[in-house]
Amino acid sequence: AKALELPLDVLLVRKLGLPGHEEYAMGAIASGGVCILQDDVLSALDVPAPVIEAIAQRELHEIERREKLYRAGRPPPQLHERIVILVDDGLATGSTMKVAVHVARKANPARVIIAIPVGAPESLEKLRPEVDEIICLSTPDNFHAVGMWYESFEQTTDEEVIRCLHDAERDEARREQARQAHLVQK
Repeated sequence: AKALELPLDVLLVRKLGLPGHEEYAMGAIASGGVCILQDDVLSALDVPAPVIEAIAQRELHEIERREKLYRAGRPPPQLHERIVILVDDGLATGSTMKVAVHVARKANPARVIIAIPVGAPESLEKLRPEVDEIICLSTPDNFHAVGMWYESFEQTTDEEVIRCLHDAERDEARREQARQAHLVQK
């Protein structure tokens, strides 16, 4: 966002991890309770509906906690007729990005672009029909997990997210002031 001089915001999404193998997504849930399940995973592993519901509720509570903390009263961004670039640290099953794309599409944006550093080729192909463009720097055949493609794969803290959002908001206010000053000069 800083390099492109664009606004930065968050679209909160949580993976619904498979019990006992939480890093493997059986689906994902986003702000507002939008949930998309991986039917192939669920049918192959016969995960009971009450287990899925309990995990979805737990993750939705975490989304709500983060939404309140990160937004600090600010409304979500208006995406209508705007170009939306959805960024993630990588794409394994594609569950979290799929639900993010679904949420963004509901707002009727001009375009939806996915930008990721690394992704599983088969998951990218499944998402391709749902977006206008995919930018992915690396699509290794032996993908396995996002974290294996990083030297350090630490969780981003709440404080780091809040600082990034605050910095982006400050930068956007400066750009707007500069635009206004430029208009006054003309």
